[in-house]
Amino acid sequence: MEHLIYGVEDRPPRFFTTLLLSLQHLLAALGGIIAVPLVFGGALKLPADQIVALVNAALLGSGVVTIIQCRGVGPVGIRLPCVMGTSFAFVGAGISVGLEHGVPGILGSSLVGSLVMIVGSFFMPVIRRFFPHTVTSVVVTMIGLSLTPVAVDWAAGGVGSAGYGSVANLAVAVFVLFLVIGFVQWGKGMISASAVVLGIVCGYLLCLAMDWIDFTQVRQAAWFAIPQPLHFGMSFPLSGVVAMSIAFLVTIVETTGTFMALGAATRTPIPGKRLASGMLCDGVGSAFAALMSSPPVSTFAQNVGVVSLTGVASRHVVMLTGVMLLLAGLFPVLGALVVTIPQPVLGGAGLMMFAMIVCAGVRMLSSSEQSRRSTLIIAVSLGCGLAVTVRPDLLAKMPAFIREVFGSGITVGALVAVALNLVLPGRELEVHEEVAA
Repeated sequence: MEHLIYGVEDRPPRFFTTLLLSLQHLLAALGGIIAVPLVFGGALKLPADQIVALVNAALLGSGVVTIIQCRGVGPVGIRLPCVMGTSFAFVGAGISVGLEHGVPGILGSSLVGSLVMIVGSFFMPVIRRFFPHTVTSVVVTMIGLSLTPVAVDWAAGGVGSAGYGSVANLAVAVFVLFLVIGFVQWGKGMISASAVVLGIVCGYLLCLAMDWIDFTQVRQAAWFAIPQPLHFGMSFPLSGVVAMSIAFLVTIVETTGTFMALGAATRTPIPGKRLASGMLCDGVGSAFAALMSSPPVSTFAQNVGVVSLTGVASRHVVMLTGVMLLLAGLFPVLGALVVTIPQPVLGGAGLMMFAMIVCAGVRMLSSSEQSRRSTLIIAVSLGCGLAVTVRPDLLAKMPAFIREVFGSGITVGALVAVALNLVLPGRELEVHEEVAA
């Protein structure tokens, strides 16, 4: 998007407009939020009622923290259009803890581990200086490149599905992709701004006509449920606390990159103080989530793609998305209805959204200093990040600690870029620290 239809502080003129724009953020995030508790439940062989409790708690926790991140409460919250949700960055550590200590061990370790992010937030003005323009450009690009394979898997029908890569799945994904392109390119006003949700709705109706929609989960879902704090209890195994603390350290790097990408998408400077407020919300939000019996939360990168594609950067729009997530936690039938959206439909829209993050990164890379040094930093860091992204089995024989820290292409690309910027002569520093938030 060359311009923003709604800036960070803008409010759409009508509630229905805000609702429609909020819905596309919900659709982009809901699958990821629900997936993490489902993965935990499957790996730990939890009974159905406990998995439902985890899902409800994750939705409610994500909704509350999204509202705080967007609105801001004192020093907590970056006040940008951030959707918060349960993160796959914690899945590896969480499952290893859960297999030995159960869900109480995961939640207790998450509560203590969140202190790493809370304490780390006070050092963000210093950490921000390690993310000058070239490094930030690499991280933004790696976020898009890392998410794109996810959209491809959705478009093909989902990893492990019997019809993965079938002509029908790909045709539906391409249909939605073309619709989104058409709405963005030729739509006016609301049509262009709500291109993602319109494309998904049209794809959903097509799948409904093809009898692809299974409403079993909707019929089985409860109409109303209140997640109970400390539903599973808590335990604090030392090994679990260490594992989750490492996961939080990795998440600090990824979340920093996501905030930088969001700053680029919303045309907003992200000085260290603002970055600290966002990171503090991530940490406090994860502690709150643990108390509500939910896995930890972090800022969702995929919603940066929604902002980049639609030009809607209003934090008030995403605040309403937080309210929707909260309601989905209280009314499970609403979340179950959204989950019926076939993955190829999400894949068609997701491919466009995530590719827009890549484009934003490429634009930033093109405006970086044109020198042999910056070229070397960009080339090596992108290459290392992509190596882990496209060949995750590369680290399969490494110790668990190495797999945990370097299992994400975003983290690898960011760490390599930061290290090269520090080591190579002519170090580039962030000089815009005093820019007002």
